[in-house]
Amino acid sequence: MFNKTIITTSILAALSSMAANNSYADEEVEVITVTGIRGGLERAMDIKRESEGVVDAISAEDIGKFPDTNLAESLQRITGVSIDRASGEGSRVTVRGFGAANNLITLNGRQLPNTTGDRTFDFANVAAESVNGVQVYKTSNASVTSGGIGATINLTTFKPLDNPGLKATISGKAIEDKSSDKASTTPELSGLYSQTFADDKFGIAISGSYQERESGMQQFLQDQGYRASDYTNTGWGGVPAGAEGGTNRPTSGIYSNAQQPRYIFEERQRERINGQVTLQYRPVENFTATVDYTTFRNNIEEQHTDASVWFNYAGDRSESVWSGEPNAWPEIYSEIYNINSPADLQDTSLTVGAWGREETTDSIGINLDWDVTDDLSLTLDYHNSSAAMEASDPRHGTRNNVQLPSYTRSRTGLDLTGSLPGIATGNIENFNPSTMRLSGSWFANDKYSSDIEQTQLSGKYHLNEDLNIDFGVAYNKVNNHYRHTQVQRPDWGGVGEVGDFAGIDWTEDTILDKFSGTPGNFEGTPTQEEYDLFNKIFYADFDQIVNAAELADPEANVDGLYGDCQAAPGAASGPNGEGQFCASTQWDAGTNRFTEEKTTAAYLQANYFGEISDMPFSVHVGLRYEQTDVFSQASAPGYSRVEWTEATSTSVTGITGIESLSQSADYDQFLPNLNFNLSVTDDVMVRAAASKTISRASYNDLLGGTSINTGGSLSGYSGSSGNPGLEPLESINYDFTGEWYYDEGSYASVGYFRKDVSNWIRTGTTTSNIFNLSNPLSGQKFDSAVAALGAGATNEEIREYIFENYENDPNVQPNYDADGNLDGGTIIGDPATDDEVTFNLNVPVNGDEEHTIDGFEFNVQHLFGETGFGGIVNYTMVNSDLEYDNNSLEDTEALVGLSDTANLVLFYDNYGLQARVAYNWRDAFLNERRVNGDLTAPIYTDEYYQIDFNVSYDIPAVEGLTVFLEGINVTEEYVKEYGRVDQLVYKITQTGARYGLGVRYTF
Repeated sequence: MFNKTIITTSILAALSSMAANNSYADEEVEVITVTGIRGGLERAMDIKRESEGVVDAISAEDIGKFPDTNLAESLQRITGVSIDRASGEGSRVTVRGFGAANNLITLNGRQLPNTTGDRTFDFANVAAESVNGVQVYKTSNASVTSGGIGATINLTTFKPLDNPGLKATISGKAIEDKSSDKASTTPELSGLYSQTFADDKFGIAISGSYQERESGMQQFLQDQGYRASDYTNTGWGGVPAGAEGGTNRPTSGIYSNAQQPRYIFEERQRERINGQVTLQYRPVENFTATVDYTTFRNNIEEQHTDASVWFNYAGDRSESVWSGEPNAWPEIYSEIYNINSPADLQDTSLTVGAWGREETTDSIGINLDWDVTDDLSLTLDYHNSSAAMEASDPRHGTRNNVQLPSYTRSRTGLDLTGSLPGIATGNIENFNPSTMRLSGSWFANDKYSSDIEQTQLSGKYHLNEDLNIDFGVAYNKVNNHYRHTQVQRPDWGGVGEVGDFAGIDWTEDTILDKFSGTPGNFEGTPTQEEYDLFNKIFYADFDQIVNAAELADPEANVDGLYGDCQAAPGAASGPNGEGQFCASTQWDAGTNRFTEEKTTAAYLQANYFGEISDMPFSVHVGLRYEQTDVFSQASAPGYSRVEWTEATSTSVTGITGIESLSQSADYDQFLPNLNFNLSVTDDVMVRAAASKTISRASYNDLLGGTSINTGGSLSGYSGSSGNPGLEPLESINYDFTGEWYYDEGSYASVGYFRKDVSNWIRTGTTTSNIFNLSNPLSGQKFDSAVAALGAGATNEEIREYIFENYENDPNVQPNYDADGNLDGGTIIGDPATDDEVTFNLNVPVNGDEEHTIDGFEFNVQHLFGETGFGGIVNYTMVNSDLEYDNNSLEDTEALVGLSDTANLVLFYDNYGLQARVAYNWRDAFLNERRVNGDLTAPIYTDEYYQIDFNVSYDIPAVEGLTVFLEGINVTEEYVKEYGRVDQLVYKITQTGARYGLGVRYTF
């Protein structure tokens, strides 16, 4: 601590306490503990005021009572912190414009493993009731583990010896989630017990929580993104020039076409279990031993149904309407097909899926805290933690879908002029299960595991009353293992017969009334009445659908539900697994990647306390050194051939074996920091800080090896490769803040921050002829067909020409129907006549440029005397030159998550009644630099606000008993994502409001 008034007060309080214990042992001393909203805010304010740098905090209002039911929802109230939501719940945090991957999250100072493949932390996994406080360190301290450029966020849990005596609380809550179509009320239970024994020498704390949640989602999704083209493109993926391309067809810049719009409905069931046991032993005053075990369990099941159309970039597009340049967007995009026979009708697709995953985290740690002398203290902390994720049902895997097309569509349209994109087809009345057949399917199975072993030895030595030294060493080893298999049936053209799924127990429902927006209705088009808005969808049990699919596919091994996967999950399927409708568990036949990251660190920091003209100050100068070694090993399948089975796509197939590769890299960093704090008056403090921090690349980016996308088309073939040699992001940071603590529980602060960041990681592209595969879309047969038919020939016409003119070629395998008519077939790449496939591989690389992120933070917390009323207002402005270039067709360096944020919280806390309403706003921000061939494009999240509330009342007749009501997103706001311009709607996600009614008993 550096404020002289605070130091003096603390010493006097301690001396008074000692005197009371020694001289007045028989006299009772009344201790008043402030709890509730006000108490939590005052404790958090004290942490901020007494910190060595710029720190914000949240403190539990009472034992087992955090301000919000979700930690991320509480964190977003802090100046400069914003959140990303998943399934309507706070999931990840952005601090000062830096996304989740650039912030370090620790639990009691320890790094926790995760199973996302990156370095992010999902706050939805941790029950708020088990957390006692959160500290957000915005400036650097040499003793803090590196990795957070935006901030280091530390979660702290309850320690029994810090709260002597018996402390306990138990609560129960009923949750109703408006996002779910399944009307149900789900339970949530939590409890915490803490007690000390033997004159407070031994303590035990046990906490646990159990939650069931039924949630849902309604979504519009432009699944494949928008295919961007230079205005000169009139070929596939583009639109014709002139009147055939529609009204106001762009004549400069970039224009974007829709690819596969969908309406999606998902249901989600989650069971979350958290638990922690903490044992503490303090045999003497100067030594404390702590052992703790923490566990998280998350079981999630999801059911997915969507209805979609696919734009073929064909037919009459003259009814399209374009707007805006240089980034033109289709107000209406339309394709009208020339229907001469039923074979010319296009498909409207129903896609179904059901999957689940089990997530586990276990951590055991020991902490030894020893005050060796009055001047020297040492702390040894060790923990061993592991996390894993795998499918809850091996048959379903971790993601899957089965597509059921209905070939009844005569036209297709997408109207982007409404608040909800309107999808339209022709002949929508014929879209139903009786007209559906089976097409492609895939069952993916992912398996993650992560292990962290971390040892930290830290100490403090007081040279004199003005100077002390922090020092320490640390060792951290992180192992990550990722395995993936995918069973894919690339029969996108359809197999079986129309009506194969008619006998299932289907439920028909409407679509558009489930959304709050109004869809565009193609007003003004010459044939408006022929655009049927897509407004019906069908639901059925996934296992019934899969059973019917087994019967519909003539190549499937049919011996009951899921074929032979029922008897031996995945036994007869592999990465190609044609004919199978289950996920594979043959991990050795799929992608198998491993990374090991070892970091050794040492630090030293001097802390000096003095005065300048009667103004107390402190200065903290530190240096942290870290040496990091990275080892990566990857295995992936090799392939032998490319098959052209569909008009618009090919399939890379033929597993040849497993190829392995290992790579190593290392780097070291010197990370200095300087923090200066000056108490101008007893109530006014100014701070200045400078430091260097780093943020390491995600584990996914570090993974070695190459993976390819097994589908290809005329637009090319793609894949990806990791880069274990990536350097971490480096940031030179400057902070200046002023804080005015003008009344009890009230303060105002303003701050400026600047971060000069280099080594930005972006996606580079390299080409490779890996596997030396022959491309049936480029070679003698393909070229001769184009020469004979003309440059405007369609893929289907080219395929028919090859089937008819190369029937004796063993690589040309046509299919004929019962009447002897050509009915598709397969064309295999021929090494003798075809060119080699060139894969465009996305590879993460470090950029050379340095970019600056800076901004201002404003915060006011005010308590209106003893009235019980109070409020918090804060605003963060963030700026950067690191913005995505929307006018480029190439990927560009850009900062994901950068946005202004604001909060307004009003509360009342008096006479046993506590009430809080919180308004949170976040401006539009870039959430993804999507890199995928000619679908490379930015994805932005539109500005968003949310209103939450909670009310509780202490029952006077029963001491310790409280009833409460809470609401999340009570105005049912939705999240919108868009592309190069905000009219290019990529995604609209509705999750609705969530309410909880409960009771809490504390004793």
